[in-house]
Amino acid sequence: MTRFILRRLAGFVPVFLIIATLIFFLIRMAPGGPFQEGERFVPPEVLEQIRDTYNLNAPLHVQYFDYMRDLLRGDLGPSMQQPSRTVSEWIVLRAPVSIELGAYALVVSVVLGLFAGVLAALRPNTLTDYVPMSLAMVGICLPTFVMGPLLVLGFALKLQWFPVAGWDTAAHKVLPALTLGAVYAAYVARLARGGMFEVLAQDFIRTARAKGLSEARVVLRHALRGGIQPVVSFLGPAAAGLLTGSFVVEKIFQIPGLGKQFVEAAFNRDYTMLLGAVLFYAVLILAFNLIVDIAQAWLDPRVRYD
Repeated sequence: MTRFILRRLAGFVPVFLIIATLIFFLIRMAPGGPFQEGERFVPPEVLEQIRDTYNLNAPLHVQYFDYMRDLLRGDLGPSMQQPSRTVSEWIVLRAPVSIELGAYALVVSVVLGLFAGVLAALRPNTLTDYVPMSLAMVGICLPTFVMGPLLVLGFALKLQWFPVAGWDTAAHKVLPALTLGAVYAAYVARLARGGMFEVLAQDFIRTARAKGLSEARVVLRHALRGGIQPVVSFLGPAAAGLLTGSFVVEKIFQIPGLGKQFVEAAFNRDYTMLLGAVLFYAVLILAFNLIVDIAQAWLDPRVRYD
């Protein structure tokens, strides 16, 4: 198991450097820049000094090696459009909100999805199966930018149960978490149903029932561990989707998270802020994928020897 974890960790560094390289050059290939004379009405001599300050007048390969040198030292540089703070300070300020939103959405997706999927697998081809799976299909078809306004219209404006926007109290966090988690709850429900349905047909489940074990013990103790393996495999991509999906949700509900900061940086062509945010999300996703790999190896020892 230790060797399994070390192999996964060893792959982090090259993947991280490849992501940093691709994002650096892709951002530079986009039209425009952070300091456009025609948009900002900056005198040419002032614009030249600003570009020198941020090393933008240097050849592209020099900019790349300088940035990678600073990155390896842990320096993400100053924000080009909001120089009052460095990129690292903005991430420290805004990232906890995005992580909190993602955690709430992940809990919503796993709890609702597992409950619906296990319930459907226990009673296949009945209303208990058809209703949650139909709702899951609706959840898959509705993107967050449609789900969010619908929830606001129904629960905030019509029923007035929750606030429309903000991130101050527990009530402010319900609708954003539901919006972000509902789509992935639908995927989890369908994966859990398929996994549980397959496991419940295995011989060892029939043996457990023949021994007189209660249905709850059979499901929770014997079937669930194997049935949720497709769900565990899905949690890696789901975490990436929850993090990137928070961009839209944070904009809809005016949440002061890193996703909103990322969108503003993209509009303002803030190179350093964009790079820092992408790399931060990349580290989070790589770490979460490692956790998922460890969980899979714990659930199925065969994974350790593949």
